[in-house]
Amino acid sequence: MNMEQEEGQHTLVVEKDQDFLDELSEYLDVLGNATRLRILKSIERTPRDMRTISREIGTSYENTKKHIDKLLLAGVIRKEAGMSAPTSKGVHPVWKYSVIPGGLESIIQNLGLFSNLQVSFGDVSLSRRIDDVLGQVTEKIGTATPVAVLLGGPEDGKIFLLAAEIINIGREDQAAAGTYDPEQDIALSEDYAAVTRISRPHCRLIRASGVWQVEDCGSTGGTFVNNIRLAVHARTGIRDGDVIDLAKGVKGARLVFRVPKEEKKN
Repeated sequence: MNMEQEEGQHTLVVEKDQDFLDELSEYLDVLGNATRLRILKSIERTPRDMRTISREIGTSYENTKKHIDKLLLAGVIRKEAGMSAPTSKGVHPVWKYSVIPGGLESIIQNLGLFSNLQVSFGDVSLSRRIDDVLGQVTEKIGTATPVAVLLGGPEDGKIFLLAAEIINIGREDQAAAGTYDPEQDIALSEDYAAVTRISRPHCRLIRASGVWQVEDCGSTGGTFVNNIRLAVHARTGIRDGDVIDLAKGVKGARLVFRVPKEEKKN
């Protein structure tokens, strides 16, 4: 595997890795299915049993089970014991299915990273297929407002709405209360020790003329977009699915940038 750079675009070239190709193909097969995406949307916020899911998405129990099994194997949902809704016959134990915390965001991260890096596998390019599946996923489970999704750590899966033009990102600091807006800035918990305090932001997101950019604010650990370190105070454009790392290591923080389909058309 090697990385090539040409005219500002990054191409990830993977050769002679059939196992990886097979796994990626299976992953795209699982996600490139409208019924499975409806299931993910159905259980995104509330765990549901098989029959409830079947009724909600309008397909048979047997067909729903087939798709649920695929999603379980892909590792994006889980099942846990629960109780059915009350009926005239009472309640009974059921399996309930839910999206693994951060699961949908991880899907966007995986597909977005490959797409943005212009993935190419020898003579066989999967970029178009990756883009097609990414488009289906964001259409079905996308949000109406740009968001940053936190991956890893105790707040894994937490979603921050990006409603302001300038959004500071850093770590919580009780002494800095009043110096930032908790409604619009992103303040991570003290568990993310590698990230500088919000009073001296690690980085910031900026939206100008409909274009999103990220700027490192002189952080100690650095700000990375798709594993490429940013120059201090130099603004870099970001796109849907880009991965932003605040410092590196287990105490750093990783954010996935997501833009709704409507905004990407503008």
